[in-house]
Amino acid sequence: MKVLANDGISQSGVDALQQAGFKVITTKVAQEQLENFINENHVDVLLVRSATTVRQDLIDACPSLKVIGRGGVGMDNIDVEYARSKGLHVINTPAASSSSVAELVFAHLYGGVRFLHDANRNMSLDGDSKFKELKKAYGGGTELRGKTIGIIGFGRIGREVAKIALGVGMKVIASDKFVGKAGIKVEFYNGQYINVEIETEPVEDIFKHADFITLHVPAQKEYVIGKKEIEAMKDGVGIINAARGGVIDEVALVNALDSGKVSFAGLDVFEDEPRPAVKVLMHPKVSLTPHIGAATKEAQDRIGTELASQIVSILKTETV
Repeated sequence: MKVLANDGISQSGVDALQQAGFKVITTKVAQEQLENFINENHVDVLLVRSATTVRQDLIDACPSLKVIGRGGVGMDNIDVEYARSKGLHVINTPAASSSSVAELVFAHLYGGVRFLHDANRNMSLDGDSKFKELKKAYGGGTELRGKTIGIIGFGRIGREVAKIALGVGMKVIASDKFVGKAGIKVEFYNGQYINVEIETEPVEDIFKHADFITLHVPAQKEYVIGKKEIEAMKDGVGIINAARGGVIDEVALVNALDSGKVSFAGLDVFEDEPRPAVKVLMHPKVSLTPHIGAATKEAQDRIGTELASQIVSILKTETV
C-alpha cells in the first residue's frame, strides 16, 4: 500500500509506516496535479497539513484513496463529512501539537510585554547609534505574573495554555461553547503536581476582565473578535491568535493597535495566508510568526508516529 505525505511527515512516521510494509512517498505534488498523481500511483493514503486541500472533487476523482490524514488539529481544509460518507477514513492528531502551540502563545506574550519583537527590529538598525534612546523606549515593560489571561476555546490547546499560565502565576479564565469546566493538571519535577478546576464563563466576561486574550477555536464563518468585541475589552489588552486566520477582524485589530486600545498582538495565522496584509506585517505592535504553532521537532515526531499508528490500525485490520 502507498502513502503520499504531500505536506511532509517526520522520519519517525516514515520509519513506522515502512516497518508496517507501506511505501511512503514524500514528493510534494502541486494541488492541480494531485488528482493525476494519486491515480497514476494508486495511492491509498493521503496525508496533508494545512497547505493541501482535499475537497469533494478530489475525493470523487481518486477511487484508490482509503484514508485521508491531517497532521494536526483543524481539518477545515478537508471535506470531512463528504469523505466519510464515501467510506473513507479521515484521521487527525488533535493532541500531538497542543503543547507546541501553547508554548508559542507564551513566546508571543513574553515578546509583547517586553517589546522583544520591535526591539529586535530596531537594535539591528540603530543599536550602535541610539542605544540610550532604545533603552528608554523599551524600558516600560510589564510582567505576566499576577495578570489575567482569557482563553477563548478550552479544548486541548487552550488547556495547555492554562497549564503554562498557572505555572507562571497568572489568573486563568476561559470560555467555551461546549465545555463547562475542565480539570488542569500542572506537573512539576519529582512527580509533584497540582490540580486546578476551571469553570468556563461567557465570552463577554473574558472581554471584560482579561489583560491578555488568546484564541483556540476552529475556523469560523464570522469573526470571533471584531470591532464590537474589541471595544468591550480592557484598555491596553494584548491579543494572541495561534488558532486560525479569519477569527480576528484584522482591520479592526490594526485600528485598535493604532488607537492604543490594544497594546500589542501576536499573530501566527492570518486572514490572507500565504500573503498577509502589509499593514499587519509592518505594524510595530504586532509580533509575527508564519503559522508555525505545531512546528517543533517534538510535535512533528508525535504527529508522524500517531498518524502511522492510526493508518496501520485501520488498513491492517481491514485486510485481515
